[in-house]
Amino acid sequence: MGLGHETETPYYTLAEGQPRSSNVTSEQLRTNGGGGGFVLLTSTQLLETLAHFSRERIPERTVHAKASGARGYFEVTDDISDLTDAEFLNTIGNNTEALVRIATTGPERGSADTVRDFRGFAVKLKTKEGNQDFVMNNQPVFFVRDPVKFPSLNRSHKRNAATNSSDQDMFWDFHVHNQESIHALMFLFGDRGLPSSVRHTNAYTGNTYKLTKADGTYHYARIHFLTNQGIEYLSNAEGARLAGTQPDWHMLDLQEAIKSRNYPSWNLCVQTIHPSALSDASIDVFDMTKVWPHQQYPLRKVGRLVLNRNPSNWFAEIEQAAFSPSNMVRGIEPSPDPMLQARMFAYPDAARYRLGINYQFLPTNAAKCEVYCPTERDGKMNFTSNYEGDPNYTGTGIKPLSFVASDLKPAPGRSPGGNAVHTFDRTEAGVPVSFASEVTDKDFEQATALWHLMGKQEGAQDRLVNNASAHISGVKTKWIRDKVYAMFGKVDKSLGEKIQAVTEKKIEHNHEHPHKTAWH
Repeated sequence: MGLGHETETPYYTLAEGQPRSSNVTSEQLRTNGGGGGFVLLTSTQLLETLAHFSRERIPERTVHAKASGARGYFEVTDDISDLTDAEFLNTIGNNTEALVRIATTGPERGSADTVRDFRGFAVKLKTKEGNQDFVMNNQPVFFVRDPVKFPSLNRSHKRNAATNSSDQDMFWDFHVHNQESIHALMFLFGDRGLPSSVRHTNAYTGNTYKLTKADGTYHYARIHFLTNQGIEYLSNAEGARLAGTQPDWHMLDLQEAIKSRNYPSWNLCVQTIHPSALSDASIDVFDMTKVWPHQQYPLRKVGRLVLNRNPSNWFAEIEQAAFSPSNMVRGIEPSPDPMLQARMFAYPDAARYRLGINYQFLPTNAAKCEVYCPTERDGKMNFTSNYEGDPNYTGTGIKPLSFVASDLKPAPGRSPGGNAVHTFDRTEAGVPVSFASEVTDKDFEQATALWHLMGKQEGAQDRLVNNASAHISGVKTKWIRDKVYAMFGKVDKSLGEKIQAVTEKKIEHNHEHPHKTAWH
């Protein structure tokens, strides 16, 4: 008799392998002549079925719970060996296995995906030297640059603690008191805030990375995945209709495209700046609320990401997937970007909570290369050999370890003895300071430039006004609305006036408005 999947039609067993003649029976003491019965604790099949059902759900992600996902590959198309020694980027034609998850940010796992929101775009590349993760958004800027604000930002976009519903007062109360978010708000309420599908959106790290070489040279870089399907978006009315009739539209659209062999792809491009040029930069290159001007820092193509395989089991491959910007291979390093450094802790910590301490061994997350880290072992649900009897401490002579040779030369800005030399991107040892950034007029400059750019696109300014007004009209507190109008007025006086006029008219007419949005 075959068990498991040894035959074309598998034999049913309990979870520990015992075959059963049926999967719908329970052991009972049946009543005399009646239809009732008393279920016994010896009914292992029933007890295991009920116990497992109560434990099927794991904690959903605090952000990015509702997602689309697929597998594919990344192929190098252009030489950037002058920038980095990263093995997976060093040869044109190199192919690397890829796992991608694209998600809304605020809504829960069971929510509609055609809502106006930022999209998280996570990529895991399983290289020969370990996993390289890029954890991105579909907009080139973010709402905050001080990492301590990140939880509050997301709480303000979620449910009210008292009513358990989305709350526009709460949303705008946060943003008028953290106005560095104005640039991101312009993108959110512009056309790109509601993509027609995940295939028609770009992805940007927002964070600044270092691309490094063994000779000690490095460049700062921002990384972009630019869609080859073109940017397409939905109107508020279209998004609301789909949210009510086909709430999994984005997820199923990606699956159907792959099924029909219409494989979506993105070009990986980088913007770079040499550290010697930092002092002449027009913006703070470590500030997530700002874009790097393309005229100064042009895009340079690296390769192509292609999605060509749907998951065979959603939970195993996509729900259990874990991504972190701390996963960097040789040739890619963190920069002095405070948001990046905070995310390097927060993302793997969230995975440890949600999936358990051994989440890296799950097949969807596991590296393709050999992994040997015997100082990290044990823990719940360790289904590996647990490094058997190998020493679990450093400095062992019982089983010595081999290490990759380090041939790094002193980086620019350091003397051969390792002493720091003053450069724009380095710090000298000193007393730590408590720091929070301040909002200045400079925070509105790029938002103003974006508003003027929209003026060159037919109807784009009007759509932003209508999209924002549809949301602001839900704000019940007048002083919050007034602060919102004033904030947009700092971008452009006419923008603040237009949003105020449309919003107040909508409120006056009892919220009858053709631009009502689907909001999480």
